[in-house]
Amino acid sequence: MASQVAIREIAERTVQMLAAKPARGHLTRATRARLVDGLRCEIEEGPWRLAADMPAKVGGDDTAPTPGMLGRGALASCLTIGIAAWAARLGVPLDAVEVEVEADFDARGELGIGDVTPGYREVRYLVAIESPAPREDLDRLLAMAERHSPYLDIFGRPVALRRTLRLNGEEA
Repeated sequence: MASQVAIREIAERTVQMLAAKPARGHLTRATRARLVDGLRCEIEEGPWRLAADMPAKVGGDDTAPTPGMLGRGALASCLTIGIAAWAARLGVPLDAVEVEVEADFDARGELGIGDVTPGYREVRYLVAIESPAPREDLDRLLAMAERHSPYLDIFGRPVALRRTLRLNGEEA
């Protein structure tokens, strides 16, 4: 397990490198989901393999987390990791960090019932920190972690979406 010192040193080296060569920070990642059975998808990116499915009550087989759980998990884990990384960078000691994400939605939206939006109406997150650090250090830590959280940013503002379609192996 990486220590706060090791995390800080890696972050400082990365900051220096990207400050000197900004183009190295322009990245693209691709994640692919493929339907394998019923509503179950296999998700892959590089060496990582995950799965998503839906509960039996909506036609799935309950074999894996739902896409919603994975999305909320992405936000919760991004915030948790960001808080730990910024604590290392700022020298704020942490004993424990936990983030819980709650989202309100109306299931009728994804089923096309009425004029109901399929996405979340509100997303809330609870941050729980155990630390001997003074409150002002923790407030500064949270401000930095939240300001620089990729998934808090993605959840909090519109992002351009562009679809490309391939039908029967050909671009359509």
